[in-house]
Amino acid sequence: MSHNIDTKEIDKFSQLADEWWDPNGKCKPLHIINPLRVEYIKQNCGEDLIGKNLLDVGCGGGILSESLAQLGANVTGLDLAEASLNVADNHAKQNHLVINYIKSAIEEHAQQAQKQYDIITCMELLEHVPDPKSIINACAKLLKPQGKLFLSTINRNYKAKLLLIYGAEYISRLVPKGTHDFERFIRPSELMEMVSLARLQTTDIIGMEYHLLKNQFLLGKNIDVNYILMAEK
Repeated sequence: MSHNIDTKEIDKFSQLADEWWDPNGKCKPLHIINPLRVEYIKQNCGEDLIGKNLLDVGCGGGILSESLAQLGANVTGLDLAEASLNVADNHAKQNHLVINYIKSAIEEHAQQAQKQYDIITCMELLEHVPDPKSIINACAKLLKPQGKLFLSTINRNYKAKLLLIYGAEYISRLVPKGTHDFERFIRPSELMEMVSLARLQTTDIIGMEYHLLKNQFLLGKNIDVNYILMAEK
């Protein structure tokens, strides 16, 4: 069993299992930002993902996994919350999608299937584990040469704390209280260093900005809060 597990975090997301696919429920933010994540992956991997072997690390209920499978990728989804995986698997079958969902830590999976994937996504997971470096190292082992890794997380600064903890959790209640731990937020410079130590090269970084007047997220240059980093092997 991997050491890189926080059982409280797994339990937290297991309790959301029944709401993964409710666009107005506790997973609403993921439904809002999912089109942005998909678009960014398409832009950087070519519009055609048909036949690409893709691993979605921390797949939860399969929101991103399904979107990428619909584009023709051969998707494997990893998670440690069995309740979430059951929801993901059932939802995929209902939509006639073939997705290989596996209950496993990424570190364990890396020992079994080295250099297998063209694309790996790890979205909104790094800030929920004790050792994000361990996840990135495992992803590096699993990538094929010239493979691409997409990491999304949250910047550690006062603005992010104000917006995502006080704002999203306590004021607007967009996400459940306790969803975020400020001490686990990761500055872009820190994430780039982790990527470099895993012998990967950062090739792009982009922010996901919330626009209050439009009530929507947009991709942009501002990486103060949410951001996506792309790296290549």
